[in-house]
Formats: sequence, structure tokens, C-alpha cells
Amino acid sequence: MKTICFLLLIISSCTCAEISRAESSAQPVDFDKARQIFERMNKGETVSADEKAYVERAKAEHARRGAGKPGDGGAASGIDWEKAKVLHQREQRGEKLADEEQRYLDRAKAARGQRPGGGSGGRAGGGAQRKAPEHLVPLTDMAASDKYEGEDGGLYGGGSNQPPVAQRKAAEDALALIKPLDAGGKPSADGRIVFISISMSNATMEFSAFKRIADAAPQKSAKVTVVDCAQGGQAMAAWSSPDAHPWGEALSRLERAGVTPQQVQAAWIKLANAGPSGTMKEHLDLLEADTVSVLQLAQQKFPNLRVAYLGSRIWAGNASTGLNPEPYAYEGAFACRHLIQKQMNGDAALAAGKVPVLLWGPYLWAEGTKGRKTDNLVWTAEDFGRDGTHPSESGREKVAKQLLDFFSTDPLAKGWFAK
Repeated sequence: MKTICFLLLIISSCTCAEISRAESSAQPVDFDKARQIFERMNKGETVSADEKAYVERAKAEHARRGAGKPGDGGAASGIDWEKAKVLHQREQRGEKLADEEQRYLDRAKAARGQRPGGGSGGRAGGGAQRKAPEHLVPLTDMAASDKYEGEDGGLYGGGSNQPPVAQRKAAEDALALIKPLDAGGKPSADGRIVFISISMSNATMEFSAFKRIADAAPQKSAKVTVVDCAQGGQAMAAWSSPDAHPWGEALSRLERAGVTPQQVQAAWIKLANAGPSGTMKEHLDLLEADTVSVLQLAQQKFPNLRVAYLGSRIWAGNASTGLNPEPYAYEGAFACRHLIQKQMNGDAALAAGKVPVLLWGPYLWAEGTKGRKTDNLVWTAEDFGRDGTHPSESGREKVAKQLLDFFSTDPLAKGWFAK
């Protein structure tokens, strides 16, 4: 989604003089580099005059290549891109747009080749999207005898929300290795324990809210550095190749935070792909395959990564788009469980050394205002943006508080996270 916003700004803010400067330049523009500088500027970071000039050159080059082409988002589309950019930013903040505003934004997204409410980096399953059953039971509330599409209850299966003894022992062994490390990955009293996120727009909205409250929380260890590496529009499929853009951006964020890949030791990974479809098996087969690739790549890029806490999506019963509606948001929890079970059962692709130890993080799904038995978590209409999929400020706060509570108190997390 950040990429769309960047392109909207490019199209809306170019001048003839900028186009002429771009045409006269012999050096090709690296749009990834320009986008990263633009994101830093948007966050209020200081950039050099050369970096500002590079962004301006990228704007001009993009306009020279595509402005005015039908279907390419130029003048022929009839879209006021400055207006669309502002609407997009409001939607991303979780504001409710008026019906006319939402239709305008959807038309702008379509002109840019993006499905309304959707994002890039997804992989669809086979066939159309299914309708959700009238009632879905939170996985944490399901007993071993309860069934959904042949699956029993409990985060870890068999109606249990706690890891089996063998997986707990593997986790304890891995967690015992987590300690402050210097920039080169060596133990140091002055070192850092870096905790990152990997996933898409919902995850970056939620984890950035978590970082804000965690950094101010007295229970967080001063040795822990939280870095939000999740990125808008970058679901599991988008991270599944080694040279994919999200990895480069993640490394840049670590650098800007003053830490290194060698200091990353824990990750929160939220499983989802954009536009899932087909049967539950088709949906989960793709999601699990992509996530295995992501886990393997994470271990390669962060050699001291010890544990990955998996998570699924929040409730999507009010979703108005095909980005990730029910029952797909609900079913993502089974992908988390399947991967943990495969690791417990000795799956070679998930063996120690290839991927970190897999555990559940906080389970975030509850059936709207019906909630769940384990706690008082509910999801109301006010917790979502216009599309019913992305969390509003109140929705982000709910997830952030669950994350903070989990990592501060869970026996398989608090040892490295809490003081």
C-alpha cells in the first residue's frame, strides 16, 4: 500500500521542468531506492539534499514513462491523484470515508491496476472465494471433539492451547541461547536483543502500535530493541524469494534502528496472503508453502534467529473486499498450527538450523462482538477501517496490548523480553 501511495504522489506532483531534467539524465532511476527515501521523508527523518533530488528525479522519470496512458493512472484516467492520495492516507489511518469518497478511491486503485481493497504480493488459490459459515468458533475455544473442516480445536491441536512437552523443550533450549549480542553477533553485556515483525499491512499497523507502547512499558527489558519490519502490501508470497523487495527494506529498517541482522533473535510473523480463494486446503497449501520459504530465508538472513512466534489474522466478518475475508482470515490459524505440528513431527523443511523454533504468539481472532471464552476480546465495527479488513486506531491498540501482555507474561517469551 505504501508503494501505491508513493506512485500516487509521483503522478500528482511532477512538473514539466522535472520531466526535462529526468530525460536529460543518463543514469537509470532505482525506484526502490527512491521509494525508501520517500518513506523516510514521510516519517519525518532528515534526508540529504542529494536524496531529495533523487526522489524528485524519480517522480519526473515515472511521469515521463507513464503519465497520460489509459489504464496507467495518468491524465487519461480522469483521476485527481492528489485527491486520491489524501483519501488513501485517510483510509490507511483507519478513517471512515464517505460512500462517494470510497468509490473515488476504489476507481483510483483500479486505474493503478490494484483491486479495490486489495494489495500486491498475494497468490490466489483455485476457484472463487467461499462464503463464511454463519458461526465460527475461536480455535482457543474448540475442544478436541469439536471440528471445523475436519480439524480439531486448540492452538496446538487436541484441544490444547499449550505446546506439547517435546516442542516446549525445543523452545526452552532455543530461548536459553537468546542473550544480548554485539553488532557482529557475539555475546556482549552492552549488546542488543532485536525483535522484529514480518508480514503485511495489518501487521505493520499493529506492530508499530506495539512498538510504541512496548518502548514506554516498564516491563520491557532495556536490552530489547523492537523493529517493525512488516510492510504494507507485502504478504507471505511477497517475502518468499531471497531477492524480494521486503527483505531489502527490512535490512534498511534495521540499519536505521542502529542494529544488525546478527542481533535479530526473535520474530513475530503474521500469516496471510492477499486474495485467498478456493477450498481450505488450496488456501492453506499456498500459505504454508510461502511461509516455509519465508522462515527459511529469515534464518539465512538473521543467523541468530532463535524463535518465530506465529500469528493469524484478526476477525474479518465485516470485510467489504476480497483482500482477506472470512472464512480465510479464520482459517489462517490452521496454517500456523500445521507448521508447528510439522516441525514437531520432524519435517525436514522445518528442521533446526533451517528455520527457528516455531511457537504461537497471541491468538487474535474472536467472532466479532460475540468474543471468546478465554478472555474479553471482541471486535466491533469501530475497530476497523472502511474496508472492514485493516484495523483502525482502536483495533491496532487492541492487538498491541495483546502483544505486550503476551511477551511480558508468557513463559516462553518473558525470559528474553521482560526485565
